[in-house]
Amino acid sequence: MPMYRVYRMKDAPRQQFRWAPHVAGAASVKARDYEPDGEVQADSEYHVWSSLRASERPLAVGDLLETEGGALRICKYVGFESASWIVPEAKSERPALPEQPAETMQI
Repeated sequence: MPMYRVYRMKDAPRQQFRWAPHVAGAASVKARDYEPDGEVQADSEYHVWSSLRASERPLAVGDLLETEGGALRICKYVGFESASWIVPEAKSERPALPEQPAETMQI
């Protein structure tokens, strides 16, 4: 039976997610908006949802499930859809400007 890693969406991003219009297709999610919350063994993401539904911490809209292979599935009102982590671009350092002597002004 496959193992699923559970990620819970933090409260502030959850409010934005809940009120955003539904968009079909893969969602792009930020790791900073989620907290890991253990693992669950189940046949499918719907089995995870069903087994956690009666628990103290049921899956909520915006929560993620990650398969053993690293595939992400996000819980939406219409079921589960694919998702992927947004990988931030590495900030490149701008080359320092050469120092220029301060101009003196004569009055």
